[in-house]
Amino acid sequence: MKKRSRIVAFLLVLVLFGSLVGATVKPIIEDVRLGLDLQGGFEVLYEVQPLKEGQQITESVVVDTAGALRNRVDVLGVSEPVITVESNNRIRVQLAGVEDQEEARELLSTQANLTFRDVDDNLLLDGTDLKEGKAKANFGEHGNPVVTLEMKDPDKFGKVTSEIAKIPEPGNVMVIWMDFVEGVDSFKEEVKKEPGKQKFISAPSVRQTINSSNVEISGSFTVEETKKLAGILNAGALPVHLEEIYSTSVGAQFGAQALDKTILAGIIGISLIFIFMLIYYRIPGFVAVVTLSIYIFLILVVFTGINGVLTLPGIAALMLGVGMAVDANILTYERIREELRVGKSVKSAFTTGAKSAFTAILDANITTLLAAVVLFIFGTSSVKGFATMLIISILVSFLTAVWGSRLLLGFLVNSGLLDGKTGLFGIPKKRVHAIEEGMDTLDLTTKFDRFDFVHSRKKFYAISIALIVTGIIVLGIFKLNLGIDFAGGTRVEILSDKTLTTEEISKSLEELGHPATDIVISGDTDNIGVVRYKEDFKQETVNKFKRDLAAQYGADPNISTVSDTVGKELVKNAFYALLYAALGIVVYVAFRFEWRMGVSSIIGLIHDAFFMVAVFSITRLEVDITFIAAVLTIIGYSINDTIVTFDRIRENMHKVGKIKDANELAEIVNKSLRQTLGRSVNTVLTVIFVVVALIALGAEAIRPFSIALLIGLLAGTYSSIFISAQIWYDLKKKELQKLGSIKVDKEKKQWGSDEPVV
Repeated sequence: MKKRSRIVAFLLVLVLFGSLVGATVKPIIEDVRLGLDLQGGFEVLYEVQPLKEGQQITESVVVDTAGALRNRVDVLGVSEPVITVESNNRIRVQLAGVEDQEEARELLSTQANLTFRDVDDNLLLDGTDLKEGKAKANFGEHGNPVVTLEMKDPDKFGKVTSEIAKIPEPGNVMVIWMDFVEGVDSFKEEVKKEPGKQKFISAPSVRQTINSSNVEISGSFTVEETKKLAGILNAGALPVHLEEIYSTSVGAQFGAQALDKTILAGIIGISLIFIFMLIYYRIPGFVAVVTLSIYIFLILVVFTGINGVLTLPGIAALMLGVGMAVDANILTYERIREELRVGKSVKSAFTTGAKSAFTAILDANITTLLAAVVLFIFGTSSVKGFATMLIISILVSFLTAVWGSRLLLGFLVNSGLLDGKTGLFGIPKKRVHAIEEGMDTLDLTTKFDRFDFVHSRKKFYAISIALIVTGIIVLGIFKLNLGIDFAGGTRVEILSDKTLTTEEISKSLEELGHPATDIVISGDTDNIGVVRYKEDFKQETVNKFKRDLAAQYGADPNISTVSDTVGKELVKNAFYALLYAALGIVVYVAFRFEWRMGVSSIIGLIHDAFFMVAVFSITRLEVDITFIAAVLTIIGYSINDTIVTFDRIRENMHKVGKIKDANELAEIVNKSLRQTLGRSVNTVLTVIFVVVALIALGAEAIRPFSIALLIGLLAGTYSSIFISAQIWYDLKKKELQKLGSIKVDKEKKQWGSDEPVV
C-alpha cells in the first residue's frame, strides 16, 4: 500500500505541475517585457552638462532631469520606459517598441526652454513666467490649431506687449523661440528662410497692450504638432544640457527577426538536452526533463515578477541556465550510478549519491554565481540583463535540480518500483558488482582507465605553452578586432530583402554622403550589411542616416554609436570585472578547499580566457561587450568543472588517509579525474547543444557571443581535465616532500582496464 501511495504521489505532483503550467504559462509569457533588441527601439546614455556658466551639476539636478525626461516620455505614450540615473552624472533612457524613434529622440533632447524675444533677439520673457502645466492644444478663431498658455503675472505681460507695440512696423514683433542659442540663432537670419524651415515657433505683430493672462501661440501647426508642443511645455524645460555619449537604435524588423530565430534555436537546443537525458539516464533522465521544464516555467515567473526586461543575451542566459541546471542532475545521477555499481540497493544508492553530490553542486553554483554578480555590477544595458537572468537561473536551478529532482525521484525510489532494476538508471547488469565484494567507489574502474592524466601532464603543459606562445605572437601581430563598445565609433546594420554585396553598399553609402571602407556582409542569405565608422555620429546625423537607409533598403537599420569616453570606461570596467571575478573565485576555492587548488583553478581560468582571446584575434571576430560576458560565463563554467574534480580529489584523499609516495598521490588524482570525466563530458555536451543551436539558428547579434562560449567551453573542459588538477598535483607533491610525508620514486605509468572484471 505504501509503495502504491508513492507512485500515486509522483503522478499527482506531475499532474499538479502540469495543470499549473498549462493554466498560467500563456498569460505569463504575454507579460514578459521585451527589450529593444527584440522589438525595436532605442537606448541613449546622456551625460548631464551645465546649461549656464558656473552651474553646479548635483545629484538632485540629475534626478530632477531624469524626472523631466520621464514626463516627456509620457507625452510619447511609450509603455514601460526604462530611465535610470547612473554614476558620473549620467542618465540612461531605454525606449522599446517606440514607433517614431526620430521624434522620440528630438523630444528627449530638446531643452524646451520657451522664450519671448524682440527682433534684435533681446530676452523679454521666458518659461519661468508661465504657469506650470497650463499649456493646451486648442483651436483658434478660424479653426486653426494653436497652443494656449497662461501667464503668472498678466501685468508683466501687459508691460512687455506695451513696449513692443510702441515700436514702428515691422519692428513691433514678439518672436517666440524654443531653445534659442545665444550667439548662434538670429531672428533676422531665420526670417529670410521659407516658412516651415524657420527655427522660431511664431512671430506675431503686437499693435496694442495685452493685459491678459492667456497667451495664444499660432503658426503653421498641425493638430499633432500642437499636442506635442503642449506636452513638451507641460513636461518642463530641462535645467541642463544633455550630451549623447552612447546610443543604439534597433529597427523593428531586426527585433522581430532576432526574436523568432533565437526562440527557435532555444527550442531545438533544449529539446536535444531533453532527448540526451532520456536516452542516457532513463528514469532519472525523465525526472530531469520534468524538473527542467518546471525550471524554465519558474524562471519566467520570477523574471516577470521582478518586471525584468528580456533581451537577446537574456534568452541566451536562460538557455545556458538549462545546461547549468542539468549539470546538477548529472552530478547526482553519476553519483547514484557509482553507488549502484558497488552493489548497494537503489534506496541506499539514492541516499548516498544525493548526499555526496550536494557539496560539489553547492560549490560549483556559488562560484558561477560570483562571476554572474560581478558581471551584473560592471555590466551595462543588455549585459546587465544577461547577468540578471544568469543569477536567477542559478538560484532557481538549485531549487529544481536539487530539491525538485530528489523529491520526484525519491517517490519512485521509495516505492520499490526501481529495486534491482539498474537498467532503468542506464547501468547494464554486467557492470554491477555484488555487495559481498565489499568494493568502494574508489575501486571502480571506468571507461577512461586507459588514460594516465598525471604522468602525461608534461605533454599537456607543452601543448598549452605552445598554444599560448602562438597566441601571444598572433595577438601581437593582428591585435583584436575591437568593436565600437571598446574602440568608440559608429556601427550600422543594414537589413535587406535581397542579397547584398560590399560594392553595392559602398556605392549607396557614398551617394548618401557617408562613404565607408569597413563593410562586412552577414546573415543566412547575405542580406545584412555591417558597416563601421571610426567617428561617433551625433543625433542629427543618426536621424538623417536612418531615414535615408530606410528609404533605400525598405527597413529601418540598426545604428549604434559610442564615444571615446564610454569606450575607455567599458575597457576599464571589463578589466575590473575579470579581475574581481578571478579574485573572488580564488578566495572562495582557497577557503573551501586549499590555496593550492585556488591557484591551480586561476591558472586554468587564465588559460581559458587567453585561449578565447587568441582565437578571436586569429579569426578577426568582433570583440564587443558581450565577449566579456562570454568570458565571465566561461570562468563560471570552467571553475564549476574544476571544483567538481577537486571535490572528488578531497573525498578520495580522505578515504585513503596517509599518502605514502608520489605515485599514490598521482593515483588519487588520476582516479578522481576518471570518475568525474563522464560527468564533465555529459555536462559540456548538453551546453554545447544549446550553444551550437544559437550559432547555427540564433540571431546575428549574439553569434560572436555564442562562438566565444563554444571556444571557452572546449578550452575550459580541456584545462579542468588536463591542466588544473595536474598543477595541483605538482604543488601538493612539493608540499608533502618538504614535510617529509612522502618519498618520491620514479614515476610509473598507471594503466587500467576499460571495464571491471566480474
